[in-house]
Parts: sequence; C-alpha cells; structure tokens
Amino acid sequence: MYDWANSAFATTVMAAIFPPFYRSLVIRAGLPESKATAYWGYTTSIALLVIALLAPALGAVSDSTGGKKLYVAFFAWMGILSTAAFLLIGTDTWLFASTLFIFGNIGFAGANVFYESMLPHIAKKGDMDQISTKGYALGYVGGGILLVINVLWVLKPSIFGMPDVEFALRASFLSVAVWWALFSVPFFRYVPEPPVIQKSGIGFHSVNSGFKNLRKTFNEIKQYKQLLIFLTAFWIYNDGIGTIIKMATAYGDEIGIRMPDMIMALIITQFVGIPFSFLFGTLAKKVGAKPSILLALCVYSLISIGGFFMQTAFHFYILAFLVGTVQGGSQALSRSLYGVMVPKHKSAEFFGFFSTSAKFAGIFGPLIFGLVSQIAGGSRLSILSVIFFFIAGAVLLVLVNVDEGIQIARAQETLASSPSSHYDS
Repeated sequence: MYDWANSAFATTVMAAIFPPFYRSLVIRAGLPESKATAYWGYTTSIALLVIALLAPALGAVSDSTGGKKLYVAFFAWMGILSTAAFLLIGTDTWLFASTLFIFGNIGFAGANVFYESMLPHIAKKGDMDQISTKGYALGYVGGGILLVINVLWVLKPSIFGMPDVEFALRASFLSVAVWWALFSVPFFRYVPEPPVIQKSGIGFHSVNSGFKNLRKTFNEIKQYKQLLIFLTAFWIYNDGIGTIIKMATAYGDEIGIRMPDMIMALIITQFVGIPFSFLFGTLAKKVGAKPSILLALCVYSLISIGGFFMQTAFHFYILAFLVGTVQGGSQALSRSLYGVMVPKHKSAEFFGFFSTSAKFAGIFGPLIFGLVSQIAGGSRLSILSVIFFFIAGAVLLVLVNVDEGIQIARAQETLASSPSSHYDS
C-alpha cells in the first residue's frame, strides 16, 4: 500500500504533469525552450545528489538503532508537505518551483531507502521477486488511478467546479500530497518494525557517526564481489530508466506533443505496467531475475532509438506502451535481486548504498540530457544518448554470479547471529 501511496508523486509530479508545468514557468520568465528542458534536468540531478549523499549514512544509523518506519515517516512527510506547497508557486517563479521539487524528491527517495530495506525482513524464502513485483504493480494501480483523476481535472476543469486549467493543475499537486498521506496509513499501522540484529550506540544524537560509517560500509560491500558488480550494473542502467521517466514529458513538450496526449500516453504506461509487472514476476520464477532484467534492457534500448525518431503523438503512445511493458518489472526485479544478495542484518545500510547507486548515478542521466539539449539547442540527441546506459549496464549485469552472491550473504548472516561471533556491524 505504500507503493500505491507514493506512486502518485512518481506519476503526477515526476513523470506527467509537473515537467511541462515547470517548463512553462521557465518560458514565462523569458528563457528559451531548450533551456527550459535543460533546467528541468539540472533540477532533478540536484535532488538526486542530495539524497545520494544522505542515504548510506542514514541507512547505517537505522540498522544500528532500528526505527526504519520512523525514517520512512520523516522523509515521507517532507515529500508530502513539499508537494502540498506547490500551491504557492507563482506563474513564473521557476526557481522556487525547483526548490520545492528538490525537497519533494528528497522526501520521496529518502523514504524509499528505508521502505525498501524492510523487504528482506517481511519476505519468506523464495518470495522476494513476487512481493517486489506485486508492490510495483499496486504502485501502478494507485498512481494510475490518481493520474486519471488529475487528467480529467485538467482537461475538463469546469465539470469539477474549477475555474481554469491553472487551478486544476494546482489541485492535482495538492491531491498527490493528500493521496500519499492517506494511503501510507496501512503501512505505518500494520507492518511490524524489523528487529535490530546487532544494536550499537549510533543514534539520532550522533548522525555524524553515520557519515563516518560511509567508508566502512563501502569497504564492506567490496567484500561482496557479486553484489558490487550488480550495484555497478544497476547504477548504470537504472540511470537510463530514470532519465526516460523524468525527461519524457519535458522532451515531448519541447517537440510539440500536446499535454493531453502525453498524459494519456502515461496513463497507458501505468495500466500496461500492472499486468506486465506480474508477468515479469512470473518470468523471473521460470528463467530467473537476471535474464528478465536483460530482456527489459533490450526493450529500453529500442525505446531510446524510437525516441530519437519520434514525430507525432501516435509515436509517443507507442513508446509509452513499450515503457509500460518493462518499467515496473525491471525495477522490481532489480530491487529483489539486490535483496537476495544482501545479509539481513545489514539491510538498511546496504539498501542505503542501493539507493545511492540509483540516486547518485542517477544524477548523470538528467545532467547529460540537459547539457546535450542546451549545447545542441534541442533534445533529440539527448534521448539517443540514453542508450549507452542500457548497453553498458547490461554488459556488467551478464557478469553477475547470483548464486555465489546469495551464498555469501547467507554465510554472513550465520556469522552475525552466532553468539560467539565478534562480527563488527
């Protein structure tokens, strides 16, 4: 249900409505269209940089003291309140809009660090792929339902008693905050806090100690060879996935695709993603998570090439459909594949690094997209450049020995739980 709740931010704000809205603010301020797209890329990169720097340290603190749900709550409310504050954005205050989005994205991504670190604790043996993909599928449903409502508001504001489209846009942003808060309640009420396997003296009062653990955590991850190779692969290919998610409507707006067409296409992405997320869970059961992710990366490469040649709204619809077939499955299976190679007593700390590998590396995709757009005076070459991330990530993923990674993680869990062990957490 938390996937259901926070996916509203991912769909309405990150992917569908806010990027064109943000571009309009930049253009109203008198800046050219290519800069409007570039500035959106820079804004997303800054947000990812901040959470990337924070996630591993906070993960280390959470593993030592417990309180994963408390961390989820702190960051979720940061995102919820920042999204609600979108109501205060003026007609050309793009810098203020950037600031609010940065805080909203930090809240969204920061909460996910601790939310996802709970996956190894609640999943039974052999169930992690299915639980992870079901979570993504529910996220598609929840985010998709609210996006449909928001689209109806924007297309026909008068029917809903709204004076104009501008009002409908702001009402949509407020609805995301309400949706996110409301549907987070089942998670906070019913999901138990995971036990702390090895408690130490690190706490809120000494967050600085968490930052000191960054180097130690990285050195520990280096001891898990297969996990490190997977992290590097994920670092690269997920940057490509994230760039397409964040830049699609900004790119479509720049080349002249109308907002209603783009939003309808993204609704298609949402609802196509529901059955295909389940399908990827089934596929992983038959052939494994790694081959399933590799298949998704092949499709993403075709999407990047297709984006370069895109001309019409119909082309946008086709590419949106293709994204829907692989987006949820590739991300869910990446999350679960990482999870099976992580020792449970290090879950939040290592998932902090998992988030870092997604968010820190994720800085470069939107940044390169924006730079190429600004230099070339347009974004067609930007969308084509994304293919590099999928190819390079796939090559590294092929090298991962998943069975060896699982064996090492289980061995470390046994060592950590032994009463006679002096394992240093």
